[in-house]
Amino acid sequence: MFLSSFELFKIGIGPSSSHTMGPMIAAGYFLEEIAGLEDVKRITVSLHGSLAMTGKGHATDKAVILGMAGEHPARVDPDKIEEILAKVAREKTVTSPPANKKYEFDPDKDLIFDYRTVLRTHSNGMTFCAWSEDNRRVHMQVYYSIGGGFVVDNERMKVLEHKQATRSERVPYDFDNAKELLQMAKESGLSIADMKRANETRTITAKELSAGLAKIWEAMDNCIERGLNLSGILPGGLKVKRRSAAIYEQLTDEWRNNRPNPLIANDWLQVFAMAVNEENAAGSKVVTAPTNGAAGVIPAVLKYYLKFFPETDAIGIEDYLLTAAAIGGIIKHNASISGAEVGCQGEVGSASAMAAAGLAALMGGTPEQIENAAEIALEHHLGMTCDPIGGLVQIPCIERNGLGAIKAVSAASLAMRGDGTHFVSLDACIKTMFDTGKDMNVRYKETSQGGLAVNVVEC
Repeated sequence: MFLSSFELFKIGIGPSSSHTMGPMIAAGYFLEEIAGLEDVKRITVSLHGSLAMTGKGHATDKAVILGMAGEHPARVDPDKIEEILAKVAREKTVTSPPANKKYEFDPDKDLIFDYRTVLRTHSNGMTFCAWSEDNRRVHMQVYYSIGGGFVVDNERMKVLEHKQATRSERVPYDFDNAKELLQMAKESGLSIADMKRANETRTITAKELSAGLAKIWEAMDNCIERGLNLSGILPGGLKVKRRSAAIYEQLTDEWRNNRPNPLIANDWLQVFAMAVNEENAAGSKVVTAPTNGAAGVIPAVLKYYLKFFPETDAIGIEDYLLTAAAIGGIIKHNASISGAEVGCQGEVGSASAMAAAGLAALMGGTPEQIENAAEIALEHHLGMTCDPIGGLVQIPCIERNGLGAIKAVSAASLAMRGDGTHFVSLDACIKTMFDTGKDMNVRYKETSQGGLAVNVVEC
């Protein structure tokens, strides 16, 4: 199994990797599929399951329209989104690049929220249909947004469902799970980051890898800085106030005046994480880590470390991200990072495990200590539900990232106090997370039909 760091860390827009980025990408895939068909007049899209239930709050409808208009999460200009949406609504057509083909597409009629039909293989299902002028269906494709901006079609989903994915033979350290990862580290004498680096540089140069990781961290850091300097009300109707800027101002004042604060570490971690997720809620540029809903944890832990250990160099930042990506790849391969599939344990839980592993690597941890750190962080997110109020990635999501960052640091610190031996393996914890997710009632898996979503009155 080889999953590139750049597949887990994708630059895109908020508020959701599965509900915003995924549907936008799926729309682009469909346009590519029908580009060679001559008799397509109109396109329709149906959203199912969690995409239907919480699609309005997650801007899934806007994402589909943007994708149909040829936009991509990594390239779309957030400042031009409303203009693009208005143009499609006004003209009731979309023009597909690069063939420059025009299709009828009326968002009010052709974009359907199907609340009754849940596709069997994954809750985040979308059905795209192309129709001829005489209303004959020319082409149909079902896509699933499986978390983190990953999109698969119906055929590929069957492969995933039956776990027939083939092992990659083109990378030197082809680990499927944490047990194999540790065995390869022992045999090679390499760190987890160096094994991941060797895998990545089979397809790109070392210079390209460094530049790509630097770009990812720059985007993460920029997102933190934007969030720390913006105030106001987040969109969506809940009237949630941005808090990061005010908290940051207080912390900065305490820092300048050297005021003792025993909770200072927690406060900095939380404000960094919340800054990212406030930006995500606002639909700004964000990096999946491994999802948008959990995008604040990994940047916050690294930003915190850099603030208090400023001697960290570019290689240290690379090692952090590569180690985190190695753990994230194992989780995604053997379980899920989708809140619609396994609840928030798969999003913030996975992010916390990835951050804990990365931090343990920065602290000089052995592969065994790093695996232990990831296991501790994930174990203490087991059973966490995904129940966003109003279907918006705001409450409890923003604060939850702050707590996920705190758990990551605590997990890494605890693991570094030991020698790496522990009772519950990371592989066992990942399996438990997946089993728990499968047993979890659908109301607690990003449908906003249970938990806080129904027990808190929207004001």
